[in-house]
Amino acid sequence: MSDPALSYSERPDDARPIHTEQLPDTPTRDRTIVATAWVEAPPELLQLGADLGHERVGYLRRIHGWLLWRAGPPSHADARYMALRVDDLGVRHVLRLFPDGTAEGVGPSGATHTRFRSWKEDLRDAGLSREPG
Repeated sequence: MSDPALSYSERPDDARPIHTEQLPDTPTRDRTIVATAWVEAPPELLQLGADLGHERVGYLRRIHGWLLWRAGPPSHADARYMALRVDDLGVRHVLRLFPDGTAEGVGPSGATHTRFRSWKEDLRDAGLSREPG
């Protein structure tokens, strides 16, 4: 039987150096890979939540060629998400999540999103698994 998933606040930071190709496809439930451990992390990611009072930036998962990171708790608080294109880390999109559950961010399609779910769907739809054209 596998160990149960830990809640966000209980997960210890995993600060062991890690390269892009080693970042897992799916969420880690027993620890949080922190942005400072990611060898290729751009400076903007490391400061993602500084203005919100969140120094910890944690890796979440891959979404069709995007690396998804979050500064702040997963819900009911100020948080900010950043998605970086795995094959070009200079291509990135940011979404701000507000305590009332609303959001604001532009996705790869150029659309402005007010819901986290629609922003993630935009990432999925613009993912690497899509054929060009």
